[in-house]
Amino acid sequence: MSSGTGMRVVVTGATGNVGTSVVRVLSEEPEVGSVRGLARRIPEWSPPKTEWSAVDLASRRFDLVEEFAGADAVIHLAWAFQPTHDPATTWRTNVLGSIRVFDAVAEAGVPALVHASSVGAYSPGPKDHAVTESWPTHGWPDAAYCREKAYLERALDTFERDHPDTRVVRMRPAFLFKRESASEQRRIFGGRFLPGPLARPDLLPFLPDIPGLRVQVLHTDDAADAYRLAVLSPDARDAYNLAAEPPVDAELLGEMLGTRRVRLPRTAVRSAVAAAWGLHLLPASPHLFDAVLRLPLMDCTRARTELGWRPVRTATEVVEEFLQGMREGAGAPTEPMRGRKVG
Repeated sequence: MSSGTGMRVVVTGATGNVGTSVVRVLSEEPEVGSVRGLARRIPEWSPPKTEWSAVDLASRRFDLVEEFAGADAVIHLAWAFQPTHDPATTWRTNVLGSIRVFDAVAEAGVPALVHASSVGAYSPGPKDHAVTESWPTHGWPDAAYCREKAYLERALDTFERDHPDTRVVRMRPAFLFKRESASEQRRIFGGRFLPGPLARPDLLPFLPDIPGLRVQVLHTDDAADAYRLAVLSPDARDAYNLAAEPPVDAELLGEMLGTRRVRLPRTAVRSAVAAAWGLHLLPASPHLFDAVLRLPLMDCTRARTELGWRPVRTATEVVEEFLQGMREGAGAPTEPMRGRKVG
């Protein structure tokens, strides 16, 4: 499979937030000889050692076995967040498309599959202490994102049983941000009608303080380094939590932005989110809002001890960089990541 020129790695979803970081870090890795990036639209971006293929996982007309032939590892990142009003469409891409990836990995005889799971796959959990990878992965059933991530965890359970010779790694990162992802993530979660001041939290008159809104974040480049280590480490398998410290809540954001906090009840905020989503003004669904309030905090000891992974940036630095990207309308030279200023 691999040759004297180094490992061959295929990356699905290679032009998005995570994909651009993973492709870049792999293209700079001496042990990697070539990278094939799969995406719906081939970008103008041309990192070293990288070739592109136009592939839509939602369509059966693409031969994934041919794309994976000769690969030493497949990193599966492709994911569709929208349309949130049509879960059947995201199911076709995210679940059925992923299962086609898993089947093609087996048929092509790829030795390693590294799959992008998520903190969203976890069942509701604590906010006052961290859980390990043994925490149940049944998701929050009302949110399509969590439901799909959890379903794929079960699909991988079956895959591992049926293909024990394939090394399977499941990455479960926290919310991933970088400066260049600001415009893409604003479009995905805030939509094109997002008012300028909401895209600039430093201009808000107050910061909503919602009970239970305490989450973990991670710089996308730090997550990409974990994917690199998982590909290069022959003993890496099973699940790895990935997050930076400290957890992010209204108190931390208030200190960063110098904005006073105002306690708001969950029900009032959820009603506002549901109304905006129902009117197609907000892409992020109230079901995802419900899930975020229930996500557990993750213990990342396993990634540190087994992969030798440590995030370079703190959660505070991640948020600061992302907010700067929001102010600048930052982006990257791929279709999903194009930049756009707001307000």
